[in-house]
Amino acid sequence: MKMKKLPHLVFIGLFLSCFISYAQPRVPDYVVFAGDTIRFDRADLRERMDRELIAFCYSHTNSKLMIKRANRYFPQIEPLLKAGGVPDDLKYLMVIESNVDPKAVSSAGAAGFWQFMKETGKGFGLVVDNEVDERYNLEKATLAACKYFKQAKAKYKDWMTVAASYNAGQGGISKRLTDQHQSSAMDLWLVEETSRYMFRILAAKLYFQNPAAFGFTFTREELYPYIPPREEVEVSGPIEDLAAFAEKYGVSYFDLKNANLWLRDSKLVNKERKTYYIAIPDVEAEKYDPSQTRVHSMAWVRTPPMLP
Repeated sequence: MKMKKLPHLVFIGLFLSCFISYAQPRVPDYVVFAGDTIRFDRADLRERMDRELIAFCYSHTNSKLMIKRANRYFPQIEPLLKAGGVPDDLKYLMVIESNVDPKAVSSAGAAGFWQFMKETGKGFGLVVDNEVDERYNLEKATLAACKYFKQAKAKYKDWMTVAASYNAGQGGISKRLTDQHQSSAMDLWLVEETSRYMFRILAAKLYFQNPAAFGFTFTREELYPYIPPREEVEVSGPIEDLAAFAEKYGVSYFDLKNANLWLRDSKLVNKERKTYYIAIPDVEAEKYDPSQTRVHSMAWVRTPPMLP
């Protein structure tokens, strides 16, 4: 039987596939995270780290989107972590929590970059109700996360145990440390989610420091830009109609809501007369030239190999 000729595009696809890198970085001897040195000198530690490095290599959609989004949000989050008095590396915990997606919501109801549950968020000073949900407010949620981290660090002394407690709760981690006679979460028998969580954070740091080692390259044009708001409007009373409020400031309702995800309704009753700052987006600046996108980390940008 005579074989049919493959379509031209199929040949091109096969040709291009030869140049796609499915690199996987080796497990390093150690990773320094927030000043703590985590060594992979046991078989179980090395294999657990290896699994997460592989996951970053082959979870193409999430791995690519995380860096594209990080170019927009890291410039905002890093100064907040510094102001909150915690190490910059804790931004990688946010990466694992939300995939750097400000709209992220878990099946359990955790929300925002830092995936606070409602009651936990309230406990760290966030307003969470039907009209305002500050778990979606990047600045306030990040500073609330900083409060959590400092509280947990004072209790556990090492950052990996702090990270495990963020995933499993301080009560659960403290009980396991006592029951299993250990001082670090890295040595605990934990549910798989929490056990993997710590190593995913470490893998995220390696990935963001050198995505090319994982087989990913980006151009400036592919990254999402950070576009500061045109202004912030102080509000201490009610807003009966946010669509009318948006129109007053020359933006659409969509633009206003997209820039203020913490506004969860079409109005703001604000019975307690709290003071809020509503970002008015710069809709003209959003018509940007991708070739002028500011790159947050040059480690993310590599020139792809030219095809012959």
